[in-house]
Amino acid sequence: MTLSTRTARRIALSVAIVYMVATAVALYQDQMWPLLIPVAAAAIALCVTRIEETLVFIAFCTPFAIDVAVYDGMELSVPTEPLMILVSAVFLFRVLAVRTYDKALLRHPVSVLLLLSLGWMLATALVSNDTAVSLKYLAARLWFVIPFYFAAATFFRNPHRIRQLFGAYATALAVVVVVTTCKTLGNVQDLQVLHRVMRPFYNDHTAYGCVTALFLPGTIHYIFERGAKVWQRMLYIALTMVLATGLAFSYCRAAWISLAGACGIYLMIRWGMKLKWMALIAVAGIGMFFAHQSDILYKMSKNTQDSSLTLSGQIQSISNISTDASNLERLNRWACAFRMFAEKPLSGYGPGTYQFFYGSYQRSDQLSTISTNAGDLGNAHSEYIGPLAEQGVMGLLLVTALFLCTFATGVRVHRTAADPAMRTLALTLTLCLTTYYIHGFFNNFLDTDKLSVPFWAFTAAIVSIDRYAEKRPEAGRLHPATKD
Repeated sequence: MTLSTRTARRIALSVAIVYMVATAVALYQDQMWPLLIPVAAAAIALCVTRIEETLVFIAFCTPFAIDVAVYDGMELSVPTEPLMILVSAVFLFRVLAVRTYDKALLRHPVSVLLLLSLGWMLATALVSNDTAVSLKYLAARLWFVIPFYFAAATFFRNPHRIRQLFGAYATALAVVVVVTTCKTLGNVQDLQVLHRVMRPFYNDHTAYGCVTALFLPGTIHYIFERGAKVWQRMLYIALTMVLATGLAFSYCRAAWISLAGACGIYLMIRWGMKLKWMALIAVAGIGMFFAHQSDILYKMSKNTQDSSLTLSGQIQSISNISTDASNLERLNRWACAFRMFAEKPLSGYGPGTYQFFYGSYQRSDQLSTISTNAGDLGNAHSEYIGPLAEQGVMGLLLVTALFLCTFATGVRVHRTAADPAMRTLALTLTLCLTTYYIHGFFNNFLDTDKLSVPFWAFTAAIVSIDRYAEKRPEAGRLHPATKD
């Protein structure tokens, strides 16, 4: 049974009249909530009918999103997180109702590791020192992962969707960079002000620097993409210049290191180095550090170069662990995390709880000038050490395995995909994520939408290319130098 056009119009008119009357009454009582109803209705309609476009829209909005207190103890990034919650609900309903999700994506090693990580997070949340905090942390992780990994992986079967989402976020980020740079030029003599000029869009210069480094390999890639039109190349040239400026003025040393590290990884991959040799080099480097840590730490303790407005001074301050407040505070957080891990090595304190418990693990001789006795200044400043304190040894192993598996998948796809464009895109996305893997040693941002959106989207894109892109039958046989 279908409604006639006349009946549909009458229903629409009746609903509109009821809404206008209710809005007038509410406004008379100084209540603004009815004004949000059309916005909410439009958002629901968009999510139900056009999930792909909704993801692109969320990506565009993410750099502009601002944290808003929902109630005591909980904030949401608006408008992105409410939309992600809505998309998650719609996507899960579709999957359960239609049951057409590609099971091969769920069986992919990256997906398996991600699901194991979420499962372990749930297990540790149930025995957490603060279960409510941990469950909220897990919920936030789910509404980041479901839309931008599990949903996006299916939509990225069409590589054009990858370019759309990347371009949406990069363009919005460039606007934020331009605004931030203009504010920077007015405060070039005050480093502390420069660390905060990107607010309210990004909390501080570390997240801001991290995201600009994350996108730079991608903007460079799209400049030289085969078949790109002139205006597209010009757009990505402009985006590259803007983001490079933002990275330079972020004064974020970890971001600079991460981009330099990604360049080194790029050279190794281009030279055809096998994955096992890359792993061996990494293990050897870590082993050399621990074997000579006394001499290294002694030399670092003699460095008194603090954070500086000059490039050379800022680079020299990277190894200053004697007077640089940022470095000292990071070491303080790591030491607290290891003490928390030593006390609860199996389950940890619970996801998202580090910031509420690390204060009691501080030692007076390790405090910096920016430490607080209450220990209330955020997380563990590491994407690896944080899970160790909050989810035990299994938390560290799972996040490390997830990152390594994604990296290995990206390199393998780059060497086996039949389409040269897919090979180059896989390499680019791998380098983008590599900047975050390196930056993750110094900071952790996957509990925020600002970094979670591109991180999980790029991870999903690599998995999607691996699943759907045609492979070269002779890969590895005709090119033994690139065989892993």
